[in-house]
Amino acid sequence: MARMYYDADANLDILAGKTIAIIGYGSQGHAHALNLKDSGINVIVGLYPGSKSAAKAEAAGLPVKSVSDAAAAADFIMILLPDEAMKTVYTNEIAEHLTEDKVLAFAHGFNIHFAQIVPPANVDVVMIAPKGPGHLVRRTYEQGEGVPCLFAVYQDASGQGRDRAMAYAKGIGGTRAGILETTFREETETDLFGEQVVLCGGLSALIKAGFETLVDAGYQPELAYFECLHEVKLIVDLIVEGGLATMRDSISNTAEYGDLTRGPRVITDETRAEMKKILSEIQSGQFAREFVLENMSGKAGFNAMRRREAEHPIEEVGKDLRAMFSWLKKV
Repeated sequence: MARMYYDADANLDILAGKTIAIIGYGSQGHAHALNLKDSGINVIVGLYPGSKSAAKAEAAGLPVKSVSDAAAAADFIMILLPDEAMKTVYTNEIAEHLTEDKVLAFAHGFNIHFAQIVPPANVDVVMIAPKGPGHLVRRTYEQGEGVPCLFAVYQDASGQGRDRAMAYAKGIGGTRAGILETTFREETETDLFGEQVVLCGGLSALIKAGFETLVDAGYQPELAYFECLHEVKLIVDLIVEGGLATMRDSISNTAEYGDLTRGPRVITDETRAEMKKILSEIQSGQFAREFVLENMSGKAGFNAMRRREAEHPIEEVGKDLRAMFSWLKKV
């Protein structure tokens, strides 16, 4: 069983007197910056000129600088930008400021593992990756709790890389929930696989296929939406709370019997073979190469797929139904 580390295992004093630059102030950026600030650490935010986030960060009491100035001033630089934007920002504004003994940090290993970013040998390169969206990282911290994190050391120039990564994880509240050690390769490959096969790719395709099957058979689209999309959250919440067993304890015997007998007919040996193929594409760098090239070409294919998905009947039905849900909080 992998070991989890908690508050007592990490020493926040390692970051005393250090300046941490958070590059980007989106979902993760705002949460990391505010949590570190509340943990008593000196935080600055690095943003591009004209960023809409600057006013938000300043209103929260955080000094805002250009990315270049923030990287120059900081001892510890955490890049929280989209994977596809990172290389350019790193090359143009961060690389020249990576002097000896600084720490370069990430919340996902993509750019390091696939060598889009190749840091100099005299800095620590670490990862601290909360396993939850930014608003949750912030909210749980304010409640005196935290979100579990992964942490990893890719390059330990100072001999203190691991302690520094753990201290940062403590600063954002991760050690309250528990942090787990990994490697950049393991985090990158498992994260991409989970997104593609289960969490986003697999689930989206499953929901749409179920919806289409019912509608094609002549059932009302509104009913198909409820049965194949809306109720997914109820089931997922039960699974997160106590695993598959808790979910199965909570549903009817009819549902449980259907689950155990029909589920394996949906996820077949052919599906499993495709999962292995997707994993090997991630491991070989094929997916990374495809994604990098897609972005270099101006995202033509990506944008076409987005448009096509936005026009799927499930989106139209969902929009109309959600407008009628008095109890659904406006997101």
